[in-house]
Amino acid sequence: QVRLVESGGGLVQAGGSLRLSCEASVRLFGNYAAAWYRQAPGKEREFVARIIWSGGSTSYADSVKGRFTISRDNGESTVYLQMNSLKPEDTAIYYCNAVHMYSRAAYWGQGTQVTVSS
Repeated sequence: QVRLVESGGGLVQAGGSLRLSCEASVRLFGNYAAAWYRQAPGKEREFVARIIWSGGSTSYADSVKGRFTISRDNGESTVYLQMNSLKPEDTAIYYCNAVHMYSRAAYWGQGTQVTVSS
């Protein structure tokens, strides 16, 4: 069982930056992918960014490409989401996700609120 705990959300003005962190309760090795999703009020949860733990390859939603960067600290089993040039439409609850790429076991954090004011 993997427990994920997010932190770093808050209120920021448009154009500002935030860095989200997600700490896993166990060491994440090469068979995991970690991702960030978000859910705005009245909308479905959507994919934001993913990183393959082994090798560090990344992918992003078009809406955040060039503004957000996902990274991981291999030694600490922590995944980060650096968010720059924030827009009001980035306002959402951001969730951390980890998936074992072979068993497909998936784990979610409790979410952290990000609010961007115009």
